[in-house]
Amino acid sequence: MNHLDALRQLQMSLGAQFAGDAPPANYGSSEKEYAALHASVAVVDVADRTQIELRGPDRIKFLHGLCTNEIRRLEPGQGCELFLLDARGHILAHGAVFAGEESLVFETVPGQAQKLLTHLDRYLIREQVLLANRAPQWAELLLAGPQAAECLARTVGGAQDQLPRTRLAHAQFSRPQGAVEVRCLDWIEPPAFLLSVPALELVSVWQQLLSAGAVACGSEAFEQARIEAGYPWYDVDITEQNLPQEVNRDNLTISFTKGCYLGQETVARIDALGHVNKKLVRVHFTRAEACGPGEALHAAGKPAGSVTSSARSPRLGGVVGLAYVRREFWASGTVLDSACGPVHIL
Repeated sequence: MNHLDALRQLQMSLGAQFAGDAPPANYGSSEKEYAALHASVAVVDVADRTQIELRGPDRIKFLHGLCTNEIRRLEPGQGCELFLLDARGHILAHGAVFAGEESLVFETVPGQAQKLLTHLDRYLIREQVLLANRAPQWAELLLAGPQAAECLARTVGGAQDQLPRTRLAHAQFSRPQGAVEVRCLDWIEPPAFLLSVPALELVSVWQQLLSAGAVACGSEAFEQARIEAGYPWYDVDITEQNLPQEVNRDNLTISFTKGCYLGQETVARIDALGHVNKKLVRVHFTRAEACGPGEALHAAGKPAGSVTSSARSPRLGGVVGLAYVRREFWASGTVLDSACGPVHIL
């Protein structure tokens, strides 16, 4: 039995409700899980996410030439959000890179390892860089909520003031059972920590977090919190058809001064033009109980955009979503029409 099978078996004993092969949708009450994310502390199974490691003396120079952000200035313990692009400037991947003493780790959504390793290897010529898929040896858990730092400190054995607190900062904590890498992130409202743990210790760490007070949280509540926070998911809100500036995270993902990289000409051309024709924004369906991906948005009968992801919002009421909206309509406060009722741009 591998580490994912062992975790799923444990989750079933906790009443997990599954939908296919994905992590649990909930553990019986998504309302309770959502409340824990915002009021106490919750742990989310993200064990199958992709982690690509780059080692070797040329790793920074190599990745710098293939991504949109400035990574040459990263010190060990720091990270940054970025896109990997194809030669036309379309997005192949979105995630974060974490700089260590001897490696870089690019972290993103599940199922991307082979695609990214093939892409990176294609441009690896004489550079001294070793590429590896960390997923067989390392797995991840998300810990979030106001009490997350306290819960985590009890689990990794460190003091709360030793935990990384700035966006995408990270630190490694040694434990007798194996090291735990702790990364501070913003997929949902902070505080939130991504834990990368040895795969063989995944179940043990999960149990320790629950014993330290964390509530097991499924994907339903996590999606509600993610969409409320406006964090996009690759292969859901971002695809290979999108250009970087359409995702509306320029200040977090793109350096406009770093020089040449794959796809940079397209990014520079859009920057010179001054805008894209659509961009990703948060939207709020005030009267809807449900509104799925692909829902069309209109303004006076004319196409205005479409929804990429949505979830019921306990905090705002109705449904909150992410949607690509045309330039004429993306200003905050604009009200559009849909089959689900009025749509407010947040």
